[in-house]
Amino acid sequence: MKNIVAAVLISAVSFSSFAAEMMQKKEFEKVQDQYVKVGSISTSGETSAADAKAELSKMADAKGGDIFVLTSGNTNNKMHGTADIYKKR
Repeated sequence: MKNIVAAVLISAVSFSSFAAEMMQKKEFEKVQDQYVKVGSISTSGETSAADAKAELSKMADAKGGDIFVLTSGNTNNKMHGTADIYKKR
């Protein structure tokens, strides 16, 4: 249950200051043929969902990704999240 709550919290926060944007898995499935996977990222120890999303976005930018799709999240007193990074074909 904590993983689901964390995923919802991280996905609910939105920032436009980073180039790599988070895409919901359901939305990604509709357009996945337009993207190629370029890696995976993870963050831990963040104190809020906003911080975790910002860190994942920075990491995706650094790897040249256009979007990232959250694959897991957890809240054991600190935020933890993992995501796959995709670049537009």
